Amino acid sequence: MPQIEEAQPKYLQIAHHIRDQILRGDLKPGDEVPSERQLAADWTVSRPTAARSLEVLSHQGLVEKRQGSGTYVRGLAVNRRARELYGRAKQTGKIYTPGEYAVITSAGWLEAPDYVAEALSVAPGSRAVHRRRVTKDASGPIAISTSWFSDEVGGRAPKLLDPERIEEGTLMYVENMTRRQGSYAEDRMCARLATEDEVSDLELDAGSAVLIVHHVVYDVRDRPLEFAEATYPPGRWAFEQGYPIG
Repeated sequence: MPQIEEAQPKYLQIAHHIRDQILRGDLKPGDEVPSERQLAADWTVSRPTAARSLEVLSHQGLVEKRQGSGTYVRGLAVNRRARELYGRAKQTGKIYTPGEYAVITSAGWLEAPDYVAEALSVAPGSRAVHRRRVTKDASGPIAISTSWFSDEVGGRAPKLLDPERIEEGTLMYVENMTRRQGSYAEDRMCARLATEDEVSDLELDAGSAVLIVHHVVYDVRDRPLEFAEATYPPGRWAFEQGYPIG
């Protein structure tokens, strides 16, 4: 008989909390993370439990311990996916970290491709609002993403048609305008060769592989609210939650 899973071990909860801060950009490369003593006090756990949480982050390559100094965030190239972007927007009101910015390359009404119509649960051939953006930082382009919304959402959120940036993030804006709250999301990932447009926008060599993520946000009534397709260049890591296998 299947069993309901218990809460994750405390050391993993602490590690995931700090990991999320790193992936959101709240903790940046070179920043010091809380010490074992501080974590033990903040989370009301033992020092060995706090130390184990830092070991998890170290094994994931997110932090490094400097003898006699402390534990610091490593300068690891990381793909900040929708989960981290949305978490940052909720926490700070801004979706991008300092130094990051997005260029909206197209916005407006289009006939939804079949896979987009299916994800949004609308009829094939329906019109939908799209917003395509290239995200960049000091190193150059780091992601391409296109968000899609149904006709009903597009009619209630007019800024989606404007090629100007939406500072609080597209999803938070849509939630505010439609009064539909995002409840959960599902991601599907695959790798493939970059298209000509992706090679150009991400400044890649022809024949490069890219990571593709299809991301669907559902509201509290289990209705699709947003479908997003993101393309990430090679050489950058994406992280998921750790999980027990015993």
